[in-house]
Amino acid sequence: MAPPRATARQAGLWAATLALAAFGGFAAHRLGIPLAWMIGAMVAVAGAGLAGAAPAAPSVARQAALIVLGTGFGQAFTPPVLEALAASLPALVLAGFASVLSGVTVSRVTARVGRLDTRTAFFLSVPGGIVAMVVLAARAGASVPAVTLGQTLRMVLVVLTYPVAMAAFGTSGQDVFSFTPPPVLWPMLPVLFALTVTGAFLMHRTGLANPWMMGPVLVSLCLAVAGRPLSGLPGPLVDAAQVALGATLGARLTREFLFRSRPLVVASVVNMLLLSLCATGIALACVVLARLPLQATLLGTAPGGMPEMAITAKVMNLGVPLVLGFHLVRLLICNLFVLPLWRLYAWAERTLGRSGGE
Repeated sequence: MAPPRATARQAGLWAATLALAAFGGFAAHRLGIPLAWMIGAMVAVAGAGLAGAAPAAPSVARQAALIVLGTGFGQAFTPPVLEALAASLPALVLAGFASVLSGVTVSRVTARVGRLDTRTAFFLSVPGGIVAMVVLAARAGASVPAVTLGQTLRMVLVVLTYPVAMAAFGTSGQDVFSFTPPPVLWPMLPVLFALTVTGAFLMHRTGLANPWMMGPVLVSLCLAVAGRPLSGLPGPLVDAAQVALGATLGARLTREFLFRSRPLVVASVVNMLLLSLCATGIALACVVLARLPLQATLLGTAPGGMPEMAITAKVMNLGVPLVLGFHLVRLLICNLFVLPLWRLYAWAERTLGRSGGE
């Protein structure tokens, strides 16, 4: 009889966590906080964890949230947007390489502040997404717990600060990446989700990164390009997806997780600030040289996660396709070049170290 009781207890904990997240999101919404439903949910759940509770959200909640959000993201990829995105590809590639190199540079400071070895600081600092960088860190023999904490904390800090910064800029003007969602057609909504959920499961079978978001994005994109988006998404459904995403983020921030190493927490904060400064410089260069919209470019170069920055762009109507484009290109660059770059970096450090000792 123990397993049923354990299952019921776990289900109750999930329900309580999601209820707390929904309350936090609603409170933030009433206060007028940017990206209220996700930030409020994350802060409420994280606060419970730091107070000594043990909040938990089921993995299916994040998967469902990403399916909903990915479905909405893909609808923004109309033919004119795809054409503009293709024209902007050189800027996206250069920004991706610049972001990776900025992470390598910042890793020197991160290692010193966090008392980390060079290898771990390297993979903690490169802004390539939590899952991708943890996998690459494990392959390179870096400390996976330290990389996980540093990457997670930086993403949380970016989620807390970037929406507020975007709101401070005011509303953006209309540009080619702006998007007017299609109307909600309730009879077609189940058909749309049947297609995008199928896309998510098929993408999951391939083993590629972010399948629960990218599968629906690709399906929804194809429908948008064909001129048949089927239906827009109801606002409350997008809000619920934000709550689920915020709950899963907040549940990671337990007292044990954060206080595992105080120097590492301090290093992660310093890392986020330095990478954000570098990202801002990269974004401004893209704006000047490629004439890209400022706010979407700032979100695109931000050292945060792709789903979180894309939902910020969607809620604030700041050019979802451009933001996704920046992050997808950077993710591809990280998967292809970060390990070879680490080997080159380690070789240079050993060579310079020997030269300095002679």
